[in-house]
Amino acid sequence: MAEFIVEAFLHYNREFRRITRRARSRFERREWAAGQEDAAERIDLYDRIVNGTVAELRTRLDDRAQDRELWAAIKEYYARRILDYPDSEFFKTFFSSITRRIFATIGVDPAVEFIALDVEPAKHLLDGIQRRVYRNRGALDFVFDEMLSDYHFSVPFRDRERTINYITREVNAFRDSHGHGARIRRVELLEPVFYQGTRAYLVGRLQGNDWWSPLVIALKNTDEGIYADAVILSENDVSMLFGFTRSYFHVDLEVVGATVAMLKSMMPKKPIAEIYTVLGRAKQGKTERYRSFFRHLEHSDDLFVRARGDKGMVMEVFTLPSYDIVFKVIKDRFAFPKTTVRKDVLEKYQLVFKHDRAGRLVDAQEFRRLEFGKHRFEESLLEDLLAGCADTCRIEGDDLIVEHAYIERRLTPLNLYVQEAGHDEALRAVIDYGQAIRDLAFSNIFAGDLLLKNFGVTRHGRVIFYDYDELCLVTEANFRNMPTPRDDMEEMQSGAWFYVGPNDVFPEQFIEFLGLKPEYREAFMEHHAELLQAEWWIGVQKRLQSGEILEVVPYSPRSWADHRGPGLYALRH
Repeated sequence: MAEFIVEAFLHYNREFRRITRRARSRFERREWAAGQEDAAERIDLYDRIVNGTVAELRTRLDDRAQDRELWAAIKEYYARRILDYPDSEFFKTFFSSITRRIFATIGVDPAVEFIALDVEPAKHLLDGIQRRVYRNRGALDFVFDEMLSDYHFSVPFRDRERTINYITREVNAFRDSHGHGARIRRVELLEPVFYQGTRAYLVGRLQGNDWWSPLVIALKNTDEGIYADAVILSENDVSMLFGFTRSYFHVDLEVVGATVAMLKSMMPKKPIAEIYTVLGRAKQGKTERYRSFFRHLEHSDDLFVRARGDKGMVMEVFTLPSYDIVFKVIKDRFAFPKTTVRKDVLEKYQLVFKHDRAGRLVDAQEFRRLEFGKHRFEESLLEDLLAGCADTCRIEGDDLIVEHAYIERRLTPLNLYVQEAGHDEALRAVIDYGQAIRDLAFSNIFAGDLLLKNFGVTRHGRVIFYDYDELCLVTEANFRNMPTPRDDMEEMQSGAWFYVGPNDVFPEQFIEFLGLKPEYREAFMEHHAELLQAEWWIGVQKRLQSGEILEVVPYSPRSWADHRGPGLYALRH
């Protein structure tokens, strides 16, 4: 049985890498829609393989399928069997996924699964990583010329010399902007190319005598050929590229853990869990998040409390103040005027999981059968969970059992941020809020409920949408202009005097519900007035329906013809 599970995981890994390797040809042929289908197929793959493995094991074991003594022996053999594999923690997570389904495990069961500390990522060494090193022997343009020769595609560069000059100029400007006359000694790049959406990325770092910096080169493929669309050099910008609001990268890695270790060295503030997840290893990301959080729980004594923000009608949301995640539990019943049901909410979260998040949707990880000491909960929160979420939450002995929850990164609710931040920060957030609505629309997402309380602000000051219960596809909505009243009686009516269908949306009403101060409202209108016009939304709808891919790139693009755009420069010593 242990050998069968090992082979099942190896089959999963082969299939994962087979789908991942398609990304190169998708980029070269600009098959963007097919690339989105590949992303969804790869996300579904894990559960499909696990479910098939569980079904086969139940058939083979028959009445011994839940024999705990047998499974303890299987686990012991399995642990020895996988010792020599790289990324052995992946094998352990896979095994635990299987036994948790067979035994419907609550909390953890170390007899038949690998507990969190067992699955801690190995201490991978950078020496074993797939990377290329280019030494600067006096001219950076020679370095980048050699680099482009190594990273060749079936499509030629639009203007190779110009691409080399652009990258060289950006890197030199970065160095000079910090007053560092010392030359760049070498450039290190990960050998595999990273693909995400419509871009390919060369990922690595610059190194001098006593400093280093991340280096990411974004490549775009056009009718005229490939060119460098941006050179990203700041830790913050690279961190956002690999962020929890982004779709997963497709990058074919021999040893995932070694790449995670290098990326962590480039982005020291980013949790390991998020790096695994954005590389497409979502289950390993979940395992790492669980391990990290429950280790923190053991060494802290603060209580779970309600998360900051307005109390929701669909979710009970709580957090541990000393750790930056929130837990979201679906309520048994939704208050008026909500018309959705639990099944609808689950489907919306599943849609987001597979959809292009365009840097504006939180990656919500789904967890089942969590177990907490009830003494760690603030009393009124515990009462609300047991009363309002009784279908999901219950007490067993001294523990609170949560059958189902979503875990997300904790953000500052936008309505509170606008109230509490300084004037300039609040103004930037309001403008970025409009940009978030626009970016979501381009990725075929209409947030539905646009109230500020449903959006949050990251540590980078970026506005993100996180309340999915009324979310829908832009192509499913019916955007309308408000009809003109025919007489005074119609104009004075408190309710709608005209028919409103279930999918009807009236964009010109958006601004009336936001409660923005006049100065913020004016700024919003200056930058995003078209969002209040049905014609703008209908235009986006038609473009999406025609199959056009509306790009939302995860960085500040710098025009090929105009290099006066904002610098992306920062240096880490």
